[in-house]
Order: sequence, then structure tokens, then C-alpha cells
Amino acid sequence: MIIPRYWAEAKIKTHIAGRSYTLKRFGWSDQSVAAAQRHAEQRVAEAIEKINAGEHIRRIEHKVPYNGAEGLPIREEIIAQHDDVMITRNGYGALCLNTPDVLFADIDFAESSQLTVHFAAFFMLLLLSIAVSAYFMSWMILVIGLIISFLFTRVFAKSLSTLQRRFITTPEQRSLALIRNFSQQHPHWHLRVYRTPKGYRILAMHQIFDANGKEAQLMFEAIKADPHYVRMCKNQNCFRARISPKPWRIGMNRLRLGIWPVDPQDLAIREAWVREYEQHAKHYSSCRFVEQFGSQIVNAKAKQVQLLHDQYCKSGTHLDLA
Repeated sequence: MIIPRYWAEAKIKTHIAGRSYTLKRFGWSDQSVAAAQRHAEQRVAEAIEKINAGEHIRRIEHKVPYNGAEGLPIREEIIAQHDDVMITRNGYGALCLNTPDVLFADIDFAESSQLTVHFAAFFMLLLLSIAVSAYFMSWMILVIGLIISFLFTRVFAKSLSTLQRRFITTPEQRSLALIRNFSQQHPHWHLRVYRTPKGYRILAMHQIFDANGKEAQLMFEAIKADPHYVRMCKNQNCFRARISPKPWRIGMNRLRLGIWPVDPQDLAIREAWVREYEQHAKHYSSCRFVEQFGSQIVNAKAKQVQLLHDQYCKSGTHLDLA
């Protein structure tokens, strides 16, 4: 896991074998900006060597707030450090917990499930309106039916959702079944399950893990973990969990100056946004503890990370999830 404190960039225009090249590379360091600059220049020199060797490479590295899934180090402001656990602020302003060896995994529910129910409710009310208007051969009844369809779609959709939960397995139930099945097949695993705004989060408590190891990948595949998250774990050799609300879920715009580091002249604007965000965020939790599966084995390192995670997330409260 690499989360550098200092960043720099080096850019050069050069000619190689009669062709013009513009190359830009980032450098990073935990020691100083100067060390980061030297690293950036070293990476430019390495890029030139690869071109001379006939390799096709990316000429420009773009400055993005988070590129973890593509292999560059996590480029985020470090807010706090607890041994080897880093708390960072991501590109849109939320806090994230980063750990090299305590396994987190997220399952996201299908975004379209509620929209599908609402569409089905509206469509059924609309068909009923058309049928009644056709029976009485009245345009007025059709217009009234359309108005009723718009007004009562939400109420009808709520009733459909209740029926769905009673007679049809929901995305929540299917995801929890995957976790339960994995636990039954691996009873020595100790899993804590949390509800997030759009899914479930699993924290393994019985041991520490290699993010590129077979055991972590086995679990990711079994529970159908978010593919983007799995790719990030492999490339960054770490696990990660969002531990504060997404801004747009608490009535705020995302952090505009999210790419770290920011220009000194913009730092005051960023800090003002953070203060407002923290005032809003204290009324919400990021996840809620649901259930524990498997063994009672507790690894000491995993326990420390769990307590830190639960404190930041307010997972033991009944605050709204965001």
C-alpha cells in the first residue's frame, strides 16, 4: 500500500528518432516535495528509455484525484495515520480508511431495482386507466386516470415493494444469502456484516490478508464484490472502506478541489468546504452493523481496525445512512 504525502510532476518535450514527444510523469515521496520531484524526473527518464527500446507507452499521465484501480498510488490528502492504517479524503470529499492487510469487501445492490418497481407501478396504473376509459369510451376518464397514475405511483410502488419482499427475493436478500453461503462453507472465517446506503460491507476479523492472495480473491468471487474495488485491491495491495458520507447524500455538492495537493491559493476554499461538510456529516452514519457470521476468532490487528472503522462510520447508531 502506497499513499504518498508529497507529489510533484516533471514534463519534457524531446525528439527521439526524428519524432517529437511530450512526456509527463508524476513523482511521489513520503520525505519531501524535492524527493517527489526527483522521482518524477526519474520516471520521465525511464519513459524515454522505453521509447528508445521500441515500447509503446502512455505519454501523458493525467492528474486525477484517485487512480487506484489503474495502478498509480492513491493520490489523496492524508488526514490521520494509525500505525499502518491511513485515513484519507477522497476526490469528492469523503473520508476513506486504507489498510494493507485487514479485509474489507463491498457488495452493491442493483441501482435499478427501486426504479423498476416505480416504473412497474406507474405502468400498471396507466394500463388500468386505459382499460377503464376504453370501456366507457371517455377521454375524460383517461385524463383523470393519467393524473391518478402520476399521483399514486409512489403509494402503489410501496405496496409492490412490500409484496416483492414477501414473495420474491430482493437484491438485499440475495446478497446476504451469498455471504451466508460463504460463511457456511468457511466456518472458521469471522465475518462482520454492515449495511451501507446501497449494499453490504463485510469485514473479516479472524486473520489478516494479502490483498493479492488467493483467500481474499476467493471471497471476492464468492460474494460478487464490486469489480472496480477488487481491481483496486490488486493494484494497490490494500483494502479500503469509505467511512464518512457522500456529500450529495447530505445536501452538499462534491468537493470541487478534490485533486491533491491543491494550489496554496485554493487551500482556504477547500478548508471552508471541509468545515461545512463536517457539520453536515455528523448527523449521518456511513454504515450500520447488521450481523456476525462464522467463528468467534478475533485477530488483534483486525480488532483495532474494526474499532477505528466503527467509530468513524458511527456504525452502532441509528442515524440515517449516507
